Amino acid sequence: MSNRIGTRKNQRPPQITAFLVSVSLIITGLISDSAHAFCFEEAGAIYRVSPELLWAIAKVESSFNPSAMNRNANGSYDVGLMQINSAWANVLGEELWASLRNPCQNVKVGAWILAQCMQRYGYTWEAVGCYNATSPDKRAKYAWKVFLSLPNRK
Repeated sequence: MSNRIGTRKNQRPPQITAFLVSVSLIITGLISDSAHAFCFEEAGAIYRVSPELLWAIAKVESSFNPSAMNRNANGSYDVGLMQINSAWANVLGEELWASLRNPCQNVKVGAWILAQCMQRYGYTWEAVGCYNATSPDKRAKYAWKVFLSLPNRK
């Protein structure tokens, strides 16, 4: 016998089921955000770059979309959270390139690329611009976008 209209014995009312599904989705989202945050911290520690800077680059590059794919006018394409350009494919090798759909791996490769730029330009905004562009004017515009995207910027 039913204790509520539309429910069977030992079945949750629809409102409770909807609530539990909502809570589980929120928790999943928080865990997912934590995993991405952990990757920024881990990648930053490995390559000695700021996790906040990596976070801002991911925000500018993909708006935190780990599935982002973009084709560029020159025929190259960008993959994942950090939008790793296909120009890096030969340097990274087939196995590492194939792993870029993993957000944590993508952030680590992005951190490695940024570290390469920092070796070349020092720990400067020029190095941040190098992550995305080769010409000085495009590097400056890109670095400004990243700067504006930094968390807790004051």
